[in-house]
Amino acid sequence: MTKGLDNTPADRLLTVAEAAEYLNTSQRFPRRLIAERRIRFVKLGRFVRIPESALREFIAAGLVEPMTKSDVWRAA
Repeated sequence: MTKGLDNTPADRLLTVAEAAEYLNTSQRFPRRLIAERRIRFVKLGRFVRIPESALREFIAAGLVEPMTKSDVWRAA
């Protein structure tokens, strides 16, 4: 495994198409996330790459935990 400059495992850079496949969406969705600056990305000349960790963070930020029965009663 390749190591980054800070001695952590290097983050895999994905194309927009690969990011869309990772998220199970169309390519338009990751492009919109980039345009709206809602996700980290890397610009390499005219190419755009998305770190895999940025996709994991985006998914984790949108994760909604299930409610338990006791939570339902507290919400009412």
